Order: sequence, then structure tokens, then C-alpha cells
Amino acid sequence: MVTNMGLRYSSYRVFHELDKRIGTLQKKHPVRPEVKQFITLEQWKTLKLPFLFEDRDSIADTKNPTEDLQLKAKKLLSGEVCFFSGEWKNLGLDYDWITNPQTHYQYDNSKHWSQINDFQASNGDIKYVWEKSRFSHLVTLMRYDFHFETDNSAFIFSEIQSWIAANPINQGPNWKCSQEISLRLFNWLQALFFYKDSEHLTEILFQEMMHVMYWKLHHVFHHISFSRIAVRNNHAITETLALALSNLLFPFIPETKKWSKQGKTYFEQEIEYQIYDDGAFIQHSMNYHRVLIQLLTFGFGITQHVPGFFSERVYKKAYLALNFLVQFVQKENGKVPNYGSNDGALFFPLSDAVFQDYRPSLNSLHLLLTGTHLFDQKEDFIENKNSTKLNFKPLIIKEGVISFAKSGYFLFRTASHFTFIRCGSYKDRPAQADNLHLDIWTAGENVLFDGGTFQYNTDVATANYFFGTKSHNTVTLNNQDQMLKGGRFIWYYWTKALFSKVTETEDSYIFEGTIKAFSHLDPSATHNRKVVLSKTKKEWQVYDTITQKTNFEAQQLWNILKNSPIEITATESNNPIIGSEKTAWQSTMYGKKEVQTGKLFAFKKFISTKIALH
Repeated sequence: MVTNMGLRYSSYRVFHELDKRIGTLQKKHPVRPEVKQFITLEQWKTLKLPFLFEDRDSIADTKNPTEDLQLKAKKLLSGEVCFFSGEWKNLGLDYDWITNPQTHYQYDNSKHWSQINDFQASNGDIKYVWEKSRFSHLVTLMRYDFHFETDNSAFIFSEIQSWIAANPINQGPNWKCSQEISLRLFNWLQALFFYKDSEHLTEILFQEMMHVMYWKLHHVFHHISFSRIAVRNNHAITETLALALSNLLFPFIPETKKWSKQGKTYFEQEIEYQIYDDGAFIQHSMNYHRVLIQLLTFGFGITQHVPGFFSERVYKKAYLALNFLVQFVQKENGKVPNYGSNDGALFFPLSDAVFQDYRPSLNSLHLLLTGTHLFDQKEDFIENKNSTKLNFKPLIIKEGVISFAKSGYFLFRTASHFTFIRCGSYKDRPAQADNLHLDIWTAGENVLFDGGTFQYNTDVATANYFFGTKSHNTVTLNNQDQMLKGGRFIWYYWTKALFSKVTETEDSYIFEGTIKAFSHLDPSATHNRKVVLSKTKKEWQVYDTITQKTNFEAQQLWNILKNSPIEITATESNNPIIGSEKTAWQSTMYGKKEVQTGKLFAFKKFISTKIALH
């Protein structure tokens, strides 16, 4: 643990566990706190607070009442909720906010949040409880009211009031995660500003909301070290952003001056650390990279009229991160490789686009940074007439070779196909054992795919498949992962890139890379992969070489989209290898999986494989 995760992480986890056991956390996060009143509703309405919009009437977007938006609103108003951006569940209009709709396990909201076990198998995945409590569904209803010129503020404020009654401060599952608390805060704020003149926003409700939002910020500030040390990913970005913005949005709360100053410092530190110099993101996940993009858009949108609020370096890092993700986009449909952890997160559903279409979110940040649209697909509530744009150069989706070599991402885009190869080292915790994975797309279809994530809290075999090497198009040794699996989100013996190179000939692109892998099986083991990509044909030649002392059998794995016109043949020492079928699960949406086509070629040291699409 110390070797892989470092002394800072390891020691913090020990002391955090001690804080829970001796009751220190409970003292920092009290239950049944004294009610404080900071400002009246009428006083709040007179404040000129910076936000994405002043109220619904100030939004400059063109009305676009679509059937899709109307259908979503109808479902939400009848008690249905879309889980993880892909699965509608009918929770009913009297949902208690603490029952897992998948397992029907009801959490105890009389317990302090530090006593809630979020990874107990019998409870099921706690994300099923957190999902509605994010209140992202409010954004969809706000969009519906805007475009259809209706008013569902009574329903929206009743949802908030219901949540407050069911979730006493610092008690139960919905007070456990500071990121979930921050997202709830953001979405409640959107509702407050949008419906500020609604008759259903009463003084009593406003005071209840302000009381709870104060304790949300209090919770985030007093538990920020957990996300910055033990987690350090998009959680830390979300939480530090909430603190950074707190004084702008809650200047009437005395503590926010301190919280905002510290939060801004932390936020800029996290942006500097988590966005690498070539734009790659610490989590090595396409979906969490989009989460980062949306959070940056939210933060920049609020602070665009507050000169110098964020440092120039923050905007430069944001531009790099935007460019990185843009280069993976499939022009036909806005999809990107399903690479890295994917929990279906879309914090702010501001368009009718399907979850897999990244173009609206990317377009919003591009608009704020450059003043121009990158895609025709847009998000609502971003493009206001008085927006102050930054002066970055508009981006383009590049052709040919696109290398982010420092972080280990190699892309090849031709007129007929798109190829992505991963070959990198980790300076931060890896999520999946997927080095030298090969992803192939044609006409917007992911014909050789990454298996995805499925669920974080599921049976061990299923979790290990999706997190492990077998759900990726690479090589295993002795049927084992490239790294040794530890606890739920922990790997040991991290893979390391020893060498990578891209060359080009008249008719081909050639990638070659070597990684140190399987160190838990053989400290001397390495994997070299060479890929020759045709510029004019849908053909790939893949050469895999395993160096080892242990004489284990190796397996070359392919996960193939069902019914794809693809042919894969392999040889070893010029002798054909008869491939065998393997289980190939694909999870494009969190909580869902389906069987595709899988192929495996067993070999000893060297294998030559031809991939052709017809």
C-alpha cells in the first residue's frame, strides 16, 4: 500500500479510520445543529449575485420545445427517475430518498453518516440511493419549463422540501459523500435562481434551504482532506469548486469568506495537479473527463464577470483538457471510447443529446474559452448575450496522428477509421488494468471495444472482469491481470511504459510500445506491442511479444462488437493459431451489461495478428 499509494495516502487512511472510531468525525459534523438565519428571501432577491443566469426571464436561449424533452418531463412528474443517464425507474411520488430501488435495502437515516457502510454487499450499490438525491432531474424540468413556457416550481420545491424532511443534517446515506452534497448544492442553486419569483418559493422553504445549504458547505469544508488525499479525482474538483464559489453565492454567510479563500487555493492546486500538461486527466476516464469539463464550465460561467477570480493557469489547463477530449470524438455521433471508469455521471443534463454524445458539453466550455461554437449540438443556459468570452484559439478535430505521448494516449484518424492505443505509466492510482489496449472505430461504431465498468459494488468476479485486463483488447499472462488487484479501487504493481514511438510511411502509421507488466507473476516480464495501421484500408497488423522467465502461457484478447464485419487471424512462428471464443461483456451504461463476441489466441512469446474490416 505504501509503495504504490504513498505515505501521505496510507497514513491519512489510518488516521481517518481512527477519527471515525473515536468519534472525532461526529463532533466535526454535528447532528440536530442550531438553526441559523442569515438573510430573508426578499433581501436575497435584491442581491446581484453572479450566476449562470439571473432568473428564467434573463436566459437568452432560443425556445426549442422538443418531444424528447416533453417525454422526459412527463416521466419525472409522474415519479420516474433516469438512473445513470440510461435507465428509467419508477420510484413513485412518495419516494423516501433512502431506499435502494435495486435491492430495496433501506438505509438508517438516524445514524450519523460516518456509520453508514457504503460497500456492504447486502445493501447493494449506494449510488442507486445517491442518484436522485443529486437533483440533476431538476435541470431537466427547468429546461422543460423554459422551452414549453410552463411552471413546475411547485413540484420542484416539493421535491426539495421532501428531501430535507427525509435527510436530517449529517445523518443517513445522503450526507456521506461530500461530492454528492456539492452537486446537490449546485442543482438547488439552479432551481433557486430559475424560480426565484415563484409563489411556491416561500420564506419558510427558503430558510430551510439556506439552513441545509449552510451545513452542506460546512460538511464539505470540514471533510475536504478526504477527497484531496484519499480520493483525489473529480470528487476533489467538485468539492473545492463548491468552496471556491461559496463567498460569491453566499456572501451573507460569515464563514464563506474563509471557506472560499481556502477552497479557491485548493481548487487551483487540484486543477494544476489533476490535469496533466498534455490535457489528460488524472482518472484516465473519458466520462470523468467530461465531468471535469462540465464542472469547469459551471465555474467559469458563474465567475465570468468576476475579473481574475481564477488564475490564468486554470484557464490554460482547462483549454488543454478540452482539446484532449475533443480529439477522441467521433464526428458521426459525438461518441468517444468507453475507456476508464464510467458510472453514467452527467451532473448537468442541459441538452436532449444521448448520454454517449459528448458534443454539447464540449461545445459549452469551448464557447466560454474561445467565443465560438465547436459543434452544432449545444447546452441550454450557457450562451447568454452578456457572456464574457476568453481569448483562446478555436479547436479543430485533427486528422492523422494525434499523440499525447507524455500521458500515453496515441490516436490515429483516417477517412475510414479511428484507432486509439494506450501506452502509459501511472503517477496516480490506476482504475483499470488496461495498458496497450487497442480501440477501433469505423463509421462511428466501436467495433473493437473497451468493456466498460458496469457497477462498482457488484460480485467480485464481475467487478474483476470489468476492472481487469480481460475486458480490454490487450494481453494477459497466465490468464492473470497486468497488475495485482488489491481492495475495491486499488491495484498493486502498477504497469509502466518503458518505450513508445510513432512513425509514418507513405501508406501506414506504425505504433510501437513496451510496458513493464505482470510484475506480481514475474518481475522481469514485459509486453511489447507493435501496430501497423493502413491509411487507405481497414486493416491493422498487430505484433505482441511477451518477455518472461517463468514460461507462462500468454493470451491475446479481443472484444468485438456483435455482427461486425471483422476478421481476425493470428500466427505464431508462421503457424496459424486457432482462436477460441471468450466471454466478452460490454457495459456502455452503468448498471447494464450485454454479451458481445469475444476471441482469444493463446501463445508463448510472439504472436502476429491481422485485423480486417470488410
